[in-house]
Amino acid sequence: MKGPMNSPLLVFALSLFLLWFAERLGAFLQRRRRMEADVREDFGVLLTATLTLLALIIGFSFSMAISRYDQRKNYEEEEANAIGTEYLRADVLPAPDAAKVRGLLKSYLDQRILFYRTRDRQQLRQIDANTAQLQAELWTAVQTPASAQPSPVIALAIAGMNDVLNAQGYTHAAWRNRIPTAAWALLFVIAICCNLMVGYGTRRPEAGAILLLILPLLVSISFFLIADIDSPRGGVIRVHPQNLVSLSQSLHAR
Repeated sequence: MKGPMNSPLLVFALSLFLLWFAERLGAFLQRRRRMEADVREDFGVLLTATLTLLALIIGFSFSMAISRYDQRKNYEEEEANAIGTEYLRADVLPAPDAAKVRGLLKSYLDQRILFYRTRDRQQLRQIDANTAQLQAELWTAVQTPASAQPSPVIALAIAGMNDVLNAQGYTHAAWRNRIPTAAWALLFVIAICCNLMVGYGTRRPEAGAILLLILPLLVSISFFLIADIDSPRGGVIRVHPQNLVSLSQSLHAR
């Protein structure tokens, strides 16, 4: 998935520039036309309300990003559980089919680990292709003995394989579940308005150049953190496949 929201550093740099520019623009307008004393009190109330709204929306956006990050972590755990359970259920299949299913599950598990670790888009496309091929082979490997010797016991292997395939689909859906672009646009608009008002409300803009940088910097750091958590591959805070890796080590050690 391409886009500026997949690069938290770009979000930080862009937001810092836009918010700083908005604040400097407000300070410039203040020098051109200074605010009347009787208007300043009302302006202060409006500025406080606008900053409060910005803080609330940043908090809501951060909560949305955290919930999506937790969802990706939960599905990684579910994938590991589904693969591990199906590996054990392969015992109900005939010996040759069971050995084939276990070998395919190990290869499939390696592809799932690569899915979580890679950042390269070309490699990701290859991983998706390999995963789709392995899924087809896994389904055929359990469907063939189930069709030849249908029984409630072998049906357990079919159900377990279904869970494995479904878990992968849920994971991909969770990775595509991002903060909507409209929410980001609203966040930037309100932040720009707030910084414009802060700059306009400054009493001595020529003496507070450094102070005028504080709010844009803090808001930009908040945007960076939200974008970092919300970006599955572009950020520093990522879902590590610790459950899948642990399962892989356990299966290869057997």
